[in-house]
Amino acid sequence: MNRRILTAIGGLLLLGSAVAVAVRGAGPLPPLGPLLDPAHGVWATARAALPLGERTIRSRIFEGEVQAVVDGRGVPHIYADDELDAYRALGYLVARDRLFQLELQTRAAAGTLTELVGARALPLDRESRRFGFSRLVERRLAAVDSQSGAFRAMTAYAEGVNAWIGSMRPGDVPLEYRLLGKQPARWDARNTYLLLARMALMLAYNDPSIVKARAAARVGWQAAEALFPVEAPIQEPIQPNPGDTTRVRFGPIPPPGPPDSAAGALLAGFDALPRWLAGTRASADDAIGSNNWAVAPFRSASGRTLLAGDPHLELSLPSIWYQAHLVVPGQLDVAGVTLPGAPWVIIGFNRDIAWSFTNTGADVSDFYRETVDDAGVPTTYQLDGTWHPLELRVETYRSPSGAVLAIDTVRFTHRGPLWQVDGGWLSMAWTVYRSEMSGAEFQAIERVRSVPEFLAATAGFAVPAQNMLVADRHGSIAIRSTGTFPIRPYSGRGDVIRDGSQSAADWTANLPLAEYPFAQDPPQGFLASANQQPVDPAANSRYFGAHWYSPWRAIRINDLLRAEPAVTADVMRRWQVDPGSARADAFMPHLLGAGLSAARLAGAPDKARDARALLAAWDRRYTLTSTGAVLFEAVMAELARRTWDELAGPDSAVRLPNEAPPRPADALLFGLLGQPQNSWWDDRRTEATIETRDDIVEMALAAGLDSVIARHGPPGESWQWNKVHSANVHHLLRIPALSALGLSVSGGPSTLSPTSGRGTFGASWRMVVELGAEVRAWGIYPGGQSGNPVSRHYRDQLPAWLTGQLDSLVVPASVDEFPAGTPSRLTFTGASR
Repeated sequence: MNRRILTAIGGLLLLGSAVAVAVRGAGPLPPLGPLLDPAHGVWATARAALPLGERTIRSRIFEGEVQAVVDGRGVPHIYADDELDAYRALGYLVARDRLFQLELQTRAAAGTLTELVGARALPLDRESRRFGFSRLVERRLAAVDSQSGAFRAMTAYAEGVNAWIGSMRPGDVPLEYRLLGKQPARWDARNTYLLLARMALMLAYNDPSIVKARAAARVGWQAAEALFPVEAPIQEPIQPNPGDTTRVRFGPIPPPGPPDSAAGALLAGFDALPRWLAGTRASADDAIGSNNWAVAPFRSASGRTLLAGDPHLELSLPSIWYQAHLVVPGQLDVAGVTLPGAPWVIIGFNRDIAWSFTNTGADVSDFYRETVDDAGVPTTYQLDGTWHPLELRVETYRSPSGAVLAIDTVRFTHRGPLWQVDGGWLSMAWTVYRSEMSGAEFQAIERVRSVPEFLAATAGFAVPAQNMLVADRHGSIAIRSTGTFPIRPYSGRGDVIRDGSQSAADWTANLPLAEYPFAQDPPQGFLASANQQPVDPAANSRYFGAHWYSPWRAIRINDLLRAEPAVTADVMRRWQVDPGSARADAFMPHLLGAGLSAARLAGAPDKARDARALLAAWDRRYTLTSTGAVLFEAVMAELARRTWDELAGPDSAVRLPNEAPPRPADALLFGLLGQPQNSWWDDRRTEATIETRDDIVEMALAAGLDSVIARHGPPGESWQWNKVHSANVHHLLRIPALSALGLSVSGGPSTLSPTSGRGTFGASWRMVVELGAEVRAWGIYPGGQSGNPVSRHYRDQLPAWLTGQLDSLVVPASVDEFPAGTPSRLTFTGASR
């Protein structure tokens, strides 16, 4: 046993009791005797981390023989004659590597975390059950065609997971279960549906109505409409504009008006709503978004089609993704990343196409004020003058021992779940409640051979709405914002809370496929998306959403693509961690005094002049050793805080606990810089003075400099970006010893590798694919294939991820192409063989 494993075991032994306390919270510790058992306790964790070697695995679930090779990165390459057998083998191997993750993430969706980790998870479980995920899955299972390809794939995958669980020796049980004193639960297709529902919440919930209502409660509806607009003021759309140009539309921003009392009354009880619903995003630019782009052959150095994708999600150990390569002759030869718990490659490539996704940011949910029979304990709601019964579900939450922790009654209208606020009740309509989420489109994608086939295979994709980018080896590229987009009555907008007492307020239909934002093989020779508004409203005025992310990343990607006539795969790899910032490029001239007279600049306060001198020396790049980036972000924070002081409201203003006031996107702030006398610049807290833009900019420069010096000392090495800014990749149970914390990363807000400074989100999977006669691909994610903390594959990809490197993704067409000495070669076969 090597020294690294012995050291890891020693650390786990020292942490055993402390970790158990941290995870369990209240209640007795699990017995430490089994944990320290030399045969089956924590020592066995190291044995379970060793490669499987060469072995035959017999199980009656397999119809034929399957060969699986696990390469030096821990990635399985599965070769089967039967597609369902391939999914069975995948389920078996994912369970071996990620069993605790499989159970934890589906319990999070089902709202049964308390049964595993105790009462501390009760708030999370209540949130999940109030969203009605289990109800959604129950309805889906009642209607599913059990002979459909997608359901049979889920069932085969579940059989593989359970085959591993059934074959585990005591020493194979993951460490987390031992710390919790629990045993793994068996798996079924219901868990895959729960996983898909939870991912839909993560990716498809983006309702602007509550953010706008919170703003209106402070400054009135007219001002809120201008500050949180339907149309982004800077247009760099996914569907390219004619002439490939950025369009800027800034009109006068109306002054703040009196608070809207109706909005204030409606929001009075929003502290009772979960963060997902309560409009907690302070600014559209706080999002940690995703990127993808593709290049046509005439713009690439090799004359081949190129595609890059890097979805940004919450980072964890183990990763949200699991790499795999599946081969079924004549049917499948697909590689990329799967979601642990689902049998399909979600983002990846085959020999003919490559694809990646970003969130559309579309508004696919709405809230309705409901009229109920009893404000405290309603049983009916009014619709078109008639009282209708609410659907009531009694939800019981249990501890790991089975004791009842709490009981709730969750209510549903025909639209969706009902949420209580002090002033009444809101129901929520959401496309997720109306879709099948069968997974059939993912299964179809794996085998398509061209861009047109991909577009046809995904035409029925419902949720979560995604910007689907695809490229093929024939030279075609395309992007489509694909999903269910509801058509609303009245104005057609979804950024307002509607009266639920009338069925006329309900959605009338779904947007037809022909009206989706779409582009294929544009003259510019490239396509890109970065969560920006998908189509310029001048080309398509249909409502897709509001309060869009500022398109800084999209501008940067397109600028890089426009400037490079011969793109290579390695150039695309470097762009994924490009430290340049279109946001900094936009704001810096104003901060440095563009348009100000020499006299005004000379008369600025000393600290403002000092800040300008320091910023002038900055190259506007978020590199590890950058010092200007730290000052720039401090100044930007001060500029936004002082400009939008009216949105903070009085001390008595409605505000969620620990929540910042709603803040417009940085694109609005940039536009306001062109209106130096606009009344928003005036700081209403200084009644004797009326501030202008130039006053506020100077104050922000001085205050930003003061704040950085107070936190980090005088200008110097202590200001370096990597000493101030970090990434944190937490273990699923937030156990520090099993996490990777305080990691130095380049990139910052609105760069192509965006990070918020809190460091819990980032590029969850970076991939570049070159499509030609032979496919070439590279990829990385921040972690490793194994969920076993002492495995060499627990975090072996993290060092390369931190430096922006990608691993070569080798995809042999047959098992015979692997070199001798590959760590693991497995044969799965039926029990009778």
